[in-house]
Amino acid sequence: MKPIFISTVASLVTMLAIDTIWLRVMYSRFYQPNIGHLLAPTVNYGAAVVFYLIYTVGLSILVVLPSLEGSFSIGRTFFLGAVFGLVAYGTYDFTNHATLKDWPAIVSIVDIIWGSLLTGTVALASRAATDWLT
Repeated sequence: MKPIFISTVASLVTMLAIDTIWLRVMYSRFYQPNIGHLLAPTVNYGAAVVFYLIYTVGLSILVVLPSLEGSFSIGRTFFLGAVFGLVAYGTYDFTNHATLKDWPAIVSIVDIIWGSLLTGTVALASRAATDWLT
């Protein structure tokens, strides 16, 4: 249980730090111009907390811990994290693209690339922290 906790906390801290920077920089430059008409006036922090918790627990159980147990290379750990991000962000973005009026394809493409790179990076950081602390 301790490795899951350490991995999840490491994933959560890393993801929040990096994603906060991304969102602060890209909100006005990319998201507002492309999907501003769909954005809520304020962030639903409760929903955001639930997302980040579910996402980082899933990443820890499905990618980080198997990476440590299987002694995967750094490249494989990043790749598996990126695939996890591709699946999760792809599901979100293409569901929006399929169901929301005026959802631009460019938002899906950029967001999926971002989610894949972010999640691969978070998987590496979480693996390193978990390996070091356990």
